[in-house]
Amino acid sequence: MKKYSRETMVGIFVLLGFLAIAYMSIKLGNVHLFSENDYPIIAKFNDVTGLKLNAPVQMYGVEMGFVSKISIDSDTGMASVTLRIRKDIKLTDDTIASVKTSGLIGDKYVKLSRGGGDPINAGAVLRDTESSIDLEELISKYVFGGV
Repeated sequence: MKKYSRETMVGIFVLLGFLAIAYMSIKLGNVHLFSENDYPIIAKFNDVTGLKLNAPVQMYGVEMGFVSKISIDSDTGMASVTLRIRKDIKLTDDTIASVKTSGLIGDKYVKLSRGGGDPINAGAVLRDTESSIDLEELISKYVFGGV
């Protein structure tokens, strides 16, 4: 009888360890599973060089979402970026999305500048965008006299 209770306790301990590892992997890995507290917005950019999945979306310096998908729109030939925005944030139809650089390392994020227009719904497309600045391209233009 003692042997089975000890094996049961070890099994429960191992199971709790696996659950703790899975929880920490999801939290530290910034994985968004079954997220019900945000809505998608699509922004069309000419260039999103350096922007990665799960990059933050900020407005007024406050993080309000993340980048969930980056693809190419074959109809327009532009980069289509799906942003997941918190439900408590209401955007307007004249919101401007910009790809900006954070710090010296060059991590990219999406900055939103809200206007005063009408509110938009989930799945709306932002067409007022500013693409990322390619530092290498600017340096090469300066070096080779293109500026």
